[in-house]
Amino acid sequence: MKHIELGTLDVGRIGLGAMGMSFAYSGAGSDDAESIRTIHRAIDLGVTLIDTAEIYGPYTNEELVGKALKGRRDDVVLATKFGMVSHAGDGPGNLDSSPANIRTAVEGSLKRLDTDRIDLYYQHRVDPKTPIEDTVGALAELVTEGKIRHVGLSEAGPGTIRRAHAVHPITALQSEYSLWTRDSEAEVLPLLRELGIGFVAYSPLGRGFLTGQIRSTADFEDGDNRKSNPRFEGENFQRNLEAVKEVEAIAAEVGATPAQVALAWLLAQGDDIAPIPGTKRVTRLEENVGADAVELTPDQVDKLTKVSPAVGDHHNADQMKMIGL
Repeated sequence: MKHIELGTLDVGRIGLGAMGMSFAYSGAGSDDAESIRTIHRAIDLGVTLIDTAEIYGPYTNEELVGKALKGRRDDVVLATKFGMVSHAGDGPGNLDSSPANIRTAVEGSLKRLDTDRIDLYYQHRVDPKTPIEDTVGALAELVTEGKIRHVGLSEAGPGTIRRAHAVHPITALQSEYSLWTRDSEAEVLPLLRELGIGFVAYSPLGRGFLTGQIRSTADFEDGDNRKSNPRFEGENFQRNLEAVKEVEAIAAEVGATPAQVALAWLLAQGDDIAPIPGTKRVTRLEENVGADAVELTPDQVDKLTKVSPAVGDHHNADQMKMIGL
């Protein structure tokens, strides 16, 4: 697999998001053995960036990833996130990036991941109660102590990114980016390139929508987050299928799957962007990694760039309030 640089961090340019193995989607947690096989196969295929977070489960996804990496820890760039679990009593789902909470969070993640260091440690969402300077200052101390190697942010806005980077170099920003989530293109991506910060794209396949495999939400379990996602609801769902048809048409032209074409478009946006498509199945992993070999013509990239924009926000209302702070 081709490699890129996220700041000063070398990674295979397609990573693996582990969240759905334990959390948020139908079937999560139902086959840990297959999830572990998927992580092992990813490493065999050249994937180095493995992404998790303490809130996934909560906690169970980190435990799963730690188990999967036993004996293979040095083969990967291990990324996890803090800040959506308040360890002082408020619990999961409550933003807390205070220095004291970070100290508690990192020790828990290190234990669950069964490792002595975290390669890329993200603030999961900006905590408006804690100045970003205090948060990044605490993370800088963890870098000095060797508990983390690189600092990241997730879904932060331009002002926060600048202020954070002034305290300690930010290696990567993780935010949603795909053919139908383009919010970062206007301000955030140019700023990241100005500062030398890499971009990690989560949900690069639109939570599976852009694969062309989802034609109804009827099979989603009650705990599936997509049931409350505006793009999967009612008329929005039907209208968004039109964008999928456009991707499918170009995929037929290229001789690849819609998922591979959607990922190849992202890869074509720059050598500082690493998508982390999530899956808990080896077959889907192999399909996603195959995007590394897909070469799009400039005309195909242009057609994909002009695909019909998605209808509906990419998160529900409560989640959207946490983005771009």
